[in-house]
Amino acid sequence: MRKYLLLVLFICTSVFAQKIDINNLNWLPNSHSFWVNQDSNVVVYDVDKLDKQNTILSKAQLASAGFTGEIEQLVWNDSKTKVLVYTNSKKVWRDNTRGDYWYFDLVTGKGKQLGKNLDVSSLMFAKFSSDNENVAYVSKHNIYVENLNSGKIIPVTTDGTDKIINGTFDWVYEEELAARDGFRWSPDGKSIAFWRVDATSTRFHFMINNTDSLYPTIIPVEYPKAGDKPSSVKIGIVNIDSLQTNWLNIPGEPDNNYLVRMKWLSNESIMVVQLNRNQNQVTMYDCNAKSGAARVIYKEESKAWIDVFDTSAGEYDVFPCQFVDNGKAFLWNSDADGWMHIYKISLDGKSKELITKTNFDAYFKAYNEKTKTIYFIASPEDATQRYLYETNLSSKKTKRITPETFDGSNRYVFSTDAAYARHTNSSISRDYNQRLIALSGHQKIYPKEADVFAAPRRNYSMEKFKVKTEDGVEIDGVMAKPLDFDPSKKYPVFFYVYGEPMASVANDKPYFNGFIAELIPKGYIGIAMDNRGTPVMKGTQWRKSIYKNIGIINTRDQAMAAKEVLKWNFIDSDRVAIHGWSGGGAVTLNLMFQYPEIYKAGVAIAAVTDQHFYDNIYTERYMGLPDENQAAYIQASPVTHAKNLKGNLLYIHGTGDDNVHYKNAEVLINELIKYDKMFDLMIYPNRSHSIDEGEGTEKHLTDTFIRFIEKNCPPGAK
Repeated sequence: MRKYLLLVLFICTSVFAQKIDINNLNWLPNSHSFWVNQDSNVVVYDVDKLDKQNTILSKAQLASAGFTGEIEQLVWNDSKTKVLVYTNSKKVWRDNTRGDYWYFDLVTGKGKQLGKNLDVSSLMFAKFSSDNENVAYVSKHNIYVENLNSGKIIPVTTDGTDKIINGTFDWVYEEELAARDGFRWSPDGKSIAFWRVDATSTRFHFMINNTDSLYPTIIPVEYPKAGDKPSSVKIGIVNIDSLQTNWLNIPGEPDNNYLVRMKWLSNESIMVVQLNRNQNQVTMYDCNAKSGAARVIYKEESKAWIDVFDTSAGEYDVFPCQFVDNGKAFLWNSDADGWMHIYKISLDGKSKELITKTNFDAYFKAYNEKTKTIYFIASPEDATQRYLYETNLSSKKTKRITPETFDGSNRYVFSTDAAYARHTNSSISRDYNQRLIALSGHQKIYPKEADVFAAPRRNYSMEKFKVKTEDGVEIDGVMAKPLDFDPSKKYPVFFYVYGEPMASVANDKPYFNGFIAELIPKGYIGIAMDNRGTPVMKGTQWRKSIYKNIGIINTRDQAMAAKEVLKWNFIDSDRVAIHGWSGGGAVTLNLMFQYPEIYKAGVAIAAVTDQHFYDNIYTERYMGLPDENQAAYIQASPVTHAKNLKGNLLYIHGTGDDNVHYKNAEVLINELIKYDKMFDLMIYPNRSHSIDEGEGTEKHLTDTFIRFIEKNCPPGAK
């Protein structure tokens, strides 16, 4: 049977492959084969046979089924004999997660569009049942099942509205818990487990569109702010034959906890990961799909917050536990002992074993079931870099497998069997370079040519540095200089900041951030530094010292580090500029307002100007609830210190920002007016948080930014 299935998958004639675009490869399930889009043809490669390509869906086949649009993603069944093609996608919040799906049988080569009687570009997260008879998807907050033979479409939930959300999530779950896909087929394909979000009590934040019609249009965004209770969330199990739903009886109030992840363990059992409201306690339950009863498997508590997933990874819907020992145990990342470590926890909850016994952070990435090898990212000696390490469930020995040749930043996209990976390497001294590797021995598979370590294609130089502040805190930084840099002269300095727990900026990457890259060749020194609280590999104390101190500890660290930079002979302390966006915009404002003696000019974009205005999950995770930490909320908010502005400030915001609302801008503007503080302002109508919509927007934003900096912090050495 297995040989037959492989024959079906590669039914098209094999030919010698053209150059493979491994930058856009997509791994197939349970294998180390991958597919790429080659001239609108879906082509599959086996890593072991890269000299041959197998076209499983041709452009002509797609067209004959009525397919229109671009191939944006594929969804495979487990046996890889059927596939869904996703296209015509539309943005929901941050990403294009609704669109159209076409179904293709790779045995017959025939296909058809799914959900034809539903709205165009409204289908979300389509996936096959394990018996290959049905496909389920979400449309307009309800879940549907479509039979692939008859084409019959059945709604398995019917109460979906803008406030009752089945099979997907509200804005804040997606933004802060990286949760988008809200349903899972049971292993036997007879039931579906799904999240149901009841946002009836969650208030709308209203945005106004003044430009696209004669009268303004009000745009409601369901948005719980700091101090507001979460939307009520529960998990149901619906039988697709009877359409009866059983609800899991998970302890805790459904509007005062978060159900972060779930995964079927068997046809009768589901594992659910729950966070409490303060996000400092995680509980894992084994839930009975029929009775709804929930048994505690494991519980962990923290004095700060618990990272259920890697917040800086940018990955959605990833289950945080890797099952091992034939499903009798799972691997779990935790920094409870001071370092991010990997533990093995038995499914009965009776044992917990430390796997990575190292005095450095280890972030789990992949597990090879065949060899029992665990792969994780670590960087014991330089927090600006990233390397791949491995250990083994049997031997427990830990070693680095990224060769010394690849110093710098290393990223791996693993095959689903964790035997191969796409490896990308870069550093501040060379450009990105990429290859396919076998993880065993880090052996290069493709391309056949020797690795090329080219110098970065940039018109400035970069280097790393460290400074120690007067508080005794050692800060990592990266610096960019113009190519004609003269150490005997003094240059204006431009600081790029973020400074919050979601991202780091002082990375070993070949290019500098944002607008600063355009300014450096004109005669600026660019600086980016990571303060305490940023998600770098310096241990729990470093990362979580910012707890209940956002806007306070990170602001001070940045200012004290800047003071050390200003001591350098080639820095002109009279020409100091700063810029940040979103959380970095808040840090920019706090630095301009709290340390006006340091910063002479600043550009803040889409900033949180009052901690009370941002969403509850993010803000309460890092600041606690407002009524428990009110003084810190006030101290952390830029509006509290706006009266201290002395330098030149440019504030920029989009009125269509559903993330950091335009309200933040108007409250700040009022406070600056109150104290007669002069400032520059640029508002972009209907632009979102990224301010990238509309003809001419990108150029206008860049020109506005550059013009302001050059005027208020003139370029060039003196």
